[in-house]
Amino acid sequence: MTTSVHATPGAKPLLAYRKYWAHRFGVAPFLPMSRAEMEALGWDSCDVILVTGDAYIDHPSFGMAIVGRLLEAQGFRVGMISQPDWRDASAFRALGKPNLFFGVTAGNMDSMVNRYTSDRKIRRNDAYTPGGEGGRRPDRAVIVYAQRAREAFPDVPIVLGGIEASLRRIAHYDYWSDKVRRSILLDAKADLLLYGNAERALVEVAHRIARGGVAQDFSDVRGVAFARAKTPDGWTEAPVDDLEAPDEGARRRGETNVVIRLPSFEQVLADKEAYARASRVLHRESNPGNARPLTQAHGERDVWLTAPPVPLTTAEMDSVYELPFARAPHPSYAGAKIPAWEMIRHSVTIMRGCFGGCAFCSITEHEGRIIQSRSEDSILREIATIRDKTEGFTGVISDIGGPTANMYRIACRDRETEALCRRPSCVFPDICKNLNTSHDALISLYRKARATPGVKKVMVASGVRYDLAVKSPAYVRELVEHHVGGYLKIAPEHTEDGPLSKMMKPGIGAYDRFKQLFDAAAKKAGKEYFLIPYFIAAHPGTSDEDMMNLALWLKKNRYRADQVQTYLPSPMALSTAMYHTGFNPLKPVRRGVSEPVDAVKGLRQRRLHKAFLRYHDPENWPMLREALKAMGRADLIGPGKHQLVPAWQPTGTGRAGEGRRADAGRARARTFLTKGTPASRKR
Repeated sequence: MTTSVHATPGAKPLLAYRKYWAHRFGVAPFLPMSRAEMEALGWDSCDVILVTGDAYIDHPSFGMAIVGRLLEAQGFRVGMISQPDWRDASAFRALGKPNLFFGVTAGNMDSMVNRYTSDRKIRRNDAYTPGGEGGRRPDRAVIVYAQRAREAFPDVPIVLGGIEASLRRIAHYDYWSDKVRRSILLDAKADLLLYGNAERALVEVAHRIARGGVAQDFSDVRGVAFARAKTPDGWTEAPVDDLEAPDEGARRRGETNVVIRLPSFEQVLADKEAYARASRVLHRESNPGNARPLTQAHGERDVWLTAPPVPLTTAEMDSVYELPFARAPHPSYAGAKIPAWEMIRHSVTIMRGCFGGCAFCSITEHEGRIIQSRSEDSILREIATIRDKTEGFTGVISDIGGPTANMYRIACRDRETEALCRRPSCVFPDICKNLNTSHDALISLYRKARATPGVKKVMVASGVRYDLAVKSPAYVRELVEHHVGGYLKIAPEHTEDGPLSKMMKPGIGAYDRFKQLFDAAAKKAGKEYFLIPYFIAAHPGTSDEDMMNLALWLKKNRYRADQVQTYLPSPMALSTAMYHTGFNPLKPVRRGVSEPVDAVKGLRQRRLHKAFLRYHDPENWPMLREALKAMGRADLIGPGKHQLVPAWQPTGTGRAGEGRRADAGRARARTFLTKGTPASRKR
């Protein structure tokens, strides 16, 4: 299941709608954030008001900018409320009452991932806020914003979207509260939820609400979730227990109006095996070519999910990314630095989606596995626009990629096979024989991009799928010779088969093959380039021995990781189901045969796994020595090259330095609390 440049038959073209009457007002330089801006445009009201947890940057790397400009292209007047004060409803009345609906999102990131680390500590910074300031959005921002919008105008429909809503569309495990929560649609008391890449649903829903309000049947619109009292007449329910039966496909073939009933919220709350089963079914029903609607009871109401969105065609992708973006932050920020903008201002998105299917990744649930690619001409036009119109451009395109760097235009060889496929990954456990792994289109694009007048260098900063790249040595050479700036980050994630099988990642041998090609290309080009591998600590299915072996591999290969990632269970991911339930949803989940998975949950063990990744840090040596002795591997303690940590401890590090560091921390806290800190912060 990979890429398609043609829409599924029956999908209405994105730009085939008759424009709403307000199109006569034309294009706004920026979507207005104040009444004064609205008046300057000649507007007496907004048709749609978008509420976002991010700063408003009118650029196609920011979801709300795409949503706003797409609605504008359909003829609607769109206003923007960015990072509002959520403590009362005043900020939600700033632009007046929207004629059609509020569109609500947490922003480009889930608000809980944005605000908290994997150890549940508050992050100090927020890359999507002017000045990088933290604390400008609430926890579970979608719920809070929807509640304030409802307070402001009780009769205005509320439509949820973005990654936070998308990943919480059914009952889901919430890591930060350590419990299963209801669908965010119900907790936010919203009317509709649009999930995934929602352009098609957004345009259809907006025009329908304009014609007849929100109280109508949206079950024929893909990528939509809504609440209903019961399954309507004319639909056949398929229980999840039947889906793994050998004859299920034959029995269901030819049936129409089949909806799959997932275990209810109450069931997944009480029964972890039911939760794992629901997760497995959700992911199996993710191919737009064969997926069926899902329904899940929450008390007396059902949350109904229509089938996943039909991918955009190449022409539709081009039209979205060539909307009239100002390509800058809103002027109200007065030039304040916004870290996320500084990072992407000179980058180009060339595709969406990822068919890797990594179990811990949210791309699967949000953007899907089918690759949607832009045309070469459209990408080159955007590069020229960056050159001519983006302030501070020095001739360097900072990234040309997407969720992955090297899946551009890679496709299933057969569209009928693609439409029937239920594999969770096209490249695990091995690369599918039906996958056309040619990188020729991407190589051609790279060459034309760097030949653009005024462009000095085109960097590739998106993650390279290395097991795919080894299928094209020519691509690796092209990458190394022209598109790497000293080092390249890739993500093998682990070295041991146990955790890798749960992550759905290839064995470390694929990394070794890529490194050989990379090093050979660098040597031939006369350049000293390095690979920077990323690894995950404490992923479900990882033992202490696995982390020890990874640490030994790191030392043998002379890698010293400065920043390491401890696994964070994001809502709805397959790995999250493993973490919460202790069962493996990659395999059939049935009573008596479900495969168990050990989850690394205790804080001490999570810290130990992280410490193995930073085996070279003296602060971790006491913990590692203690663990190695308990594991019967005291032979790894000592000064030898084959040993992991020394037996001695530098002065002022590890436990010997704990008292001194604690005293310093208390002194900093006293200083902080005596310098005019608001009483509400003195906790």
